[in-house]
Amino acid sequence: MDATGAAAAGRLRPAPVPEPAQTVEAPAGRREPVPDLELDQPWDRLDPVTDLLVQQAGEPVAPVAVLDDVDGALTRRLIARGHDPAVWCDDLRAEHRVPPAHRRSRLDEALAGARTVLWRLPKAVGAVEEYAELIANHAHPDVRVIAAERDKHLSRSMNTTLARSFGSVNASLGHRKARALLAAQPTPRKPSWPRRSFVESLSLEVLAHGATFSTNRLDLGTAALAACLTDLPDGDRAVDLGCGSGILAALLARQGRRVAAIDVTWSACDAARLTAEANGVEVEVVRRDGLDGWPEPVDLVVINPSFHVRSAKDTAPTRALFTQAGEALVEGGQLWCVFNAHLPYLSWLRESIGPTRIVSRDRSYLVTRSVRR
Repeated sequence: MDATGAAAAGRLRPAPVPEPAQTVEAPAGRREPVPDLELDQPWDRLDPVTDLLVQQAGEPVAPVAVLDDVDGALTRRLIARGHDPAVWCDDLRAEHRVPPAHRRSRLDEALAGARTVLWRLPKAVGAVEEYAELIANHAHPDVRVIAAERDKHLSRSMNTTLARSFGSVNASLGHRKARALLAAQPTPRKPSWPRRSFVESLSLEVLAHGATFSTNRLDLGTAALAACLTDLPDGDRAVDLGCGSGILAALLARQGRRVAAIDVTWSACDAARLTAEANGVEVEVVRRDGLDGWPEPVDLVVINPSFHVRSAKDTAPTRALFTQAGEALVEGGQLWCVFNAHLPYLSWLRESIGPTRIVSRDRSYLVTRSVRR
């Protein structure tokens, strides 16, 4: 985290903290079924981070918890060695790469009494802090934590953050351009996540988890799209696709619309639920992977799409979301999108939705309106 990010993080105000079990409770709203992906893919050709976690774990002491197993390979390796890991994944796509019997719907449930925690470190330092607090509060006092990621995604601030929840934090030797942080001696403390802030420009209370996109701050893209919401067409059913902390969903609900906030991550869905509750609006929160098979017609979709999957740049999911939105929108329905001007989304929107025009632009962002043919 750079100095600007650190200063911003320092201004975050902790929300009133519920009991630990409530902090990680599944969000209200629908949780859509997602077909399980193929689970018999070879687990012996591991990526560097998973390989490092396996090596550092050796013969892990049970119970074993696995956090954010992005491809299911670590879980299957442990199962093959006779272990019975409890697995938590923030991302629904990762969750459905884990054998069903090992999935846990709550993070505290996966961590309860764990003696070994194998953890794929998140990119956001806020997420590192929130996970570390929960591990320290729910795992066994003798827990051994092995947290790994590629060297390019690690920072010294992660060591400092872990040290607030553990008495011992050390780094492993590098392995195939990856490294592990080894933590022990947990020091339980009052959870500081989710956190709350008041966005004055929108008169909106925003709550978020450490892994929620932009946490509880108003990012520039969302701000650009929010500034255009007064120009939206009439219509009843609206969807905030990729809702993050639920800022756009709450603003749409204030307009009297029936709003569904959709995201593939638990941290976003729970944040959107908390944000809606804090502002006294009703939003249906659905954890699902996009709009494929959405069961009802939609008048309006708003989206601030990511062009990353975890730490890797990847615009393919956004193209799929545009296609799905085009199928869900009623004839004449509209999709409003904000994106970095250098991305090739204009042609994709015209192809997937219909006639598209630029509503506003600045040095970095375009806001567009696409009308379903």
